Amino acid sequence: MKVEDIESRELIPGTEVRFVHSGRMTVAYWTFDPAVALPEHSHPHDQITNILEGEFELTIEGEPEILTAGDYRVIPPDAVHSGRSITACRIIDVFSPVRDDYR
Repeated sequence: MKVEDIESRELIPGTEVRFVHSGRMTVAYWTFDPAVALPEHSHPHDQITNILEGEFELTIEGEPEILTAGDYRVIPPDAVHSGRSITACRIIDVFSPVRDDYR
């Protein structure tokens, strides 16, 4: 199976995402154009964000941090977070439990 064979979606202008769901988790494969804002939000899922390429400003509970390739952060359930791509980025997000809203 290949990620590029999954139909992509544009949930936010300037992004493309592909989702893989198991019975207990969701993996999101994101690409961001430069200067794309991810609005502040929260959800009841555990989330791990992995930066594969580029620079991304991730803000968790009001604390901004610049992440680059190889960096990851754990976002606890219900934590308010947002982000902004500084450059073009490739990011993998892992959610548990499954994000039914992304099916």
